[in-house]
Amino acid sequence: MDLATRIRKTMKGHSLRTGFTILIADRNPRVRDFLKREMVSEGYREVLQCVNSSEPPDLLILDLDLPDVGQTAILEEIQERMPTVPVVVHTFLSEYLNHPPILSNVALVEKEGTNIDSLKNVVLDILHKSYPRRPLPAT
Repeated sequence: MDLATRIRKTMKGHSLRTGFTILIADRNPRVRDFLKREMVSEGYREVLQCVNSSEPPDLLILDLDLPDVGQTAILEEIQERMPTVPVVVHTFLSEYLNHPPILSNVALVEKEGTNIDSLKNVVLDILHKSYPRRPLPAT
């Protein structure tokens, strides 16, 4: 099953839970492993690299450069099926600066090699704004 299909399988309802579940969708397994390790070290309860649950994640970190799917098509489908799930597009900015629809609906964070401090800050900020009554991870 391809990554885009696995993301689509989670696009159902959303229930409140303690802790946060983050889904990482990136075509590069090394990037997925690195982001998972970094997010777990920040105190997030669960960081998924693939979907094996019918419950959607609390936040999606998405690189739009996924195989077998249009770059904006997957984002549009996610926003249609899971409108309450915040999306952080983690990619090379130069690829998407001329796509205003993308920039208006998601947080966009540029990939900066092994420095993901800006990504961590954006994730924390979005989770705080999206789920104000849930405790944030202790960092």
